[in-house]
Amino acid sequence: MPLAMAVVSAEMLAAYEKVSNLARGLGLKTEYEVVPPPGMVDLNRTNLIVVGSPRILPFVGQVLASDAKLGFGKDDGGLFLVNHQTGEEFRSPSDKGEPVDYGYIGRLPRPDGRGTFLYLAGIHAMGTLGVAQYLEDHLDELYREVKNRRFSLLVACTYDPMKRSVKKVDALTPIYRTEGVA
Repeated sequence: MPLAMAVVSAEMLAAYEKVSNLARGLGLKTEYEVVPPPGMVDLNRTNLIVVGSPRILPFVGQVLASDAKLGFGKDDGGLFLVNHQTGEEFRSPSDKGEPVDYGYIGRLPRPDGRGTFLYLAGIHAMGTLGVAQYLEDHLDELYREVKNRRFSLLVACTYDPMKRSVKKVDALTPIYRTEGVA
């Protein structure tokens, strides 16, 4: 039986580059790892940042379910983001041809209980790139707000559909903090 091939979009590579540049700017070494199907990734690593959809990374999706504030949902209409605090659902306008997508960023608990990892994901690839852009634009502010605590936030990303580049990123929700230190 042939091995399943992993495919990575240009937007995902661009998101990795943004996050990698930020990490190197903080003195951290970065490594790129493509997770092949079925998307099983070891989340019990120090300074781990995971970029990708819970559709592709189902184990990450299971950990994401521990976020009582924000998360992903799925129905016949596809993947969407949800604010569990308000019940509001965010379905990607790009599904209707509008150059806007939504994304999630959060610090989630490691399965081994010995720390956290940072998770970035969009409904579509442009949403993921938008989350990376938000992190790049707001890293200092985000750190001042949450320090080393768990948190999550949803963002809206407006993009240029021809260039596949981010034009603007805005927070859709407040930064939700989870009690306890990472």
